[in-house]
Amino acid sequence: MKGHSERVPNKNMKLFNGRPLYHAVMLELERCELVTQVLINTDSDRIAEDAVTNFSKARIVQRPAELEGDLVSMNRIIEHDLLTCSADHFIQTHSTNPLLKAETLSKAAAAYLRDLASYDSVFSVTRLQTRLYTADASPVNHNPQELIRTQDLAPLFEENSCFYIFSRSSFVASGGRRIGLKPRLFEMDKLEAVDIDEPEDFVLAELLYKQHHS
Repeated sequence: MKGHSERVPNKNMKLFNGRPLYHAVMLELERCELVTQVLINTDSDRIAEDAVTNFSKARIVQRPAELEGDLVSMNRIIEHDLLTCSADHFIQTHSTNPLLKAETLSKAAAAYLRDLASYDSVFSVTRLQTRLYTADASPVNHNPQELIRTQDLAPLFEENSCFYIFSRSSFVASGGRRIGLKPRLFEMDKLEAVDIDEPEDFVLAELLYKQHHS
């Protein structure tokens, strides 16, 4: 979690339903029994102090200067994090998905552990059944001459970045990537997968969160 944010200033510590935004995900990670420790990679002393004060599973990983900035790949940050612990299996989440539930993480982690013989990683996706086009108006997933109902289209799946589950060995085998060589898709509800990138996303996510937790 960076202290700096371009589109939503101070995003991670911005109050969300009365608490810093990242608390929403941390509360769910604390509830998830399969999660034994939460590594928080941050360049912010403020976030670090707040996290260890409020969450028993939190352990801070200070982000080195060479990994700071908006253009650094998350895979490079994960590679650094793996050097700081001895665990074999990991769930990577983002603080910008505040509606993510512990129950969803638990189901995905259980599926990952159950099917390790067939898949080496799991990542969350959202189903898309709509007519898609490229920038030059070429159809991607349908024939404009055959106007079938959108619910009858073959589904496509969007990587929604809510979570990635992988092992130390799959990360290495894939060349340092959180999505392994034999990944499994884990479909989740699109409202639970709401991601905060823009100020209007923050407003929408907070409304949905308040409705869910009322």
